[in-house]
Amino acid sequence: MLFLATIAIGTVLLSLPIATADGQSTAFLTALFTSTSAVAVTGLIVVDTATYWSPFGQVVILLLFQIGGFGIMTAATLFGLMAGRGFGLRERMATQVERSRLEFGDARSVLKLVLIITVIVEAIVASILTARLYFAHDHSLGEALWHGIFHSVSAFNNAGFSSYSDSVMSYQHDGIILIPIMLSVILTALGFPVMQDLRSNRLHWSRWSLHSKITVAGTAILLAIGFLAILIMEWGNPDTLGPMALGSKLLNAGFHSVMPRTAGFNSLDVGSFADETLMTNYLLMFIGGGSAGTAGGIKITTFAVLVAIVLSEIARRRDASVFGRRFSHAIERQALTVVSLAGALVFSATCFLSMLTPLAFEDLLFEAISAFSTVGLSTGITAKLPPSGQLVIIALMFIGRVGTITVATALALGATPQQFRYPEENPIVG
Repeated sequence: MLFLATIAIGTVLLSLPIATADGQSTAFLTALFTSTSAVAVTGLIVVDTATYWSPFGQVVILLLFQIGGFGIMTAATLFGLMAGRGFGLRERMATQVERSRLEFGDARSVLKLVLIITVIVEAIVASILTARLYFAHDHSLGEALWHGIFHSVSAFNNAGFSSYSDSVMSYQHDGIILIPIMLSVILTALGFPVMQDLRSNRLHWSRWSLHSKITVAGTAILLAIGFLAILIMEWGNPDTLGPMALGSKLLNAGFHSVMPRTAGFNSLDVGSFADETLMTNYLLMFIGGGSAGTAGGIKITTFAVLVAIVLSEIARRRDASVFGRRFSHAIERQALTVVSLAGALVFSATCFLSMLTPLAFEDLLFEAISAFSTVGLSTGITAKLPPSGQLVIIALMFIGRVGTITVATALALGATPQQFRYPEENPIVG
């Protein structure tokens, strides 16, 4: 309800004449779409943020994704803590090795950590960007400060909104602009349980919780896969990496290995990507980042559980395990449920969009995954969607951001013991 209320307030504020550059009232659907995208920290837009909105409108958008991001982080962390409460003696003994496991009593400490990291990281990145824009890109101090703050807050919250019409394509050769944005996105995409673990146990890998190990290792693997795939597939593309020197190719391939995971900034024209690059982005966007952070998607840990299940089945092992720890059957069922629901939702939305518009199916699929995973990348079709199509995207952004947390929490908290079991009979599978 809080997210709906924030979206409603944002819609009203963005509908005011003072929110637009030309002083005209904004259409309700445009204001609703922008407000939802900001609160859901997605970044998809139907009007150009830099030219359509006035300074007042841009400040409203910034506040919306700051509130949305901070609210999502705290809500997801608290829900995660709630899902971990109520353990009996047997379960507590079985999980004692998870020394940094978050307990419900840690909520105050975690929320304090969220606030501290938010302020520190946003201030550092904003300072770097402001200085670079002022000294190297001929911005006035006021302009540099505004763009620096806007992109810093947007990056930290994985929002993907930019105060430039071309996102950050104008800075595709400037590592001092792109790298701080990348690092901020990666940090918050890990999720705050991981940050809490790092604060408590530093770099002592053996002391990390299984969740932190999976998230950090999965992040590194997906970043490497994305980097190599984009570098290879776009190497000779004349509209993306083709004309660039080696250093810029590496920089932009690295940048675009990070952004599909959750953020949505682009230094390259996504609409010019090769089909195989778009397919790689489908996977990266759908998986997303770490739990209890600003990242979207089904989350790294969910994907890791599925991979472990497949490998254990192939190896004919009884339990699915990672890093010397096995998963409970309840966690396996939750992972399968989340992926099944997410896949069904994206598939249904894409099919519905294809009935509403003649746009290419691969572009509609990209848009649907980007909206559900709250990524914000687009091949450029968002503004071309009819009103009914925009409503579909609005629903995807909201469900993708709030629904996955709600469903996961309901699965964890709503379990009731079953007092009976049906007779067993196995159908043919495969």
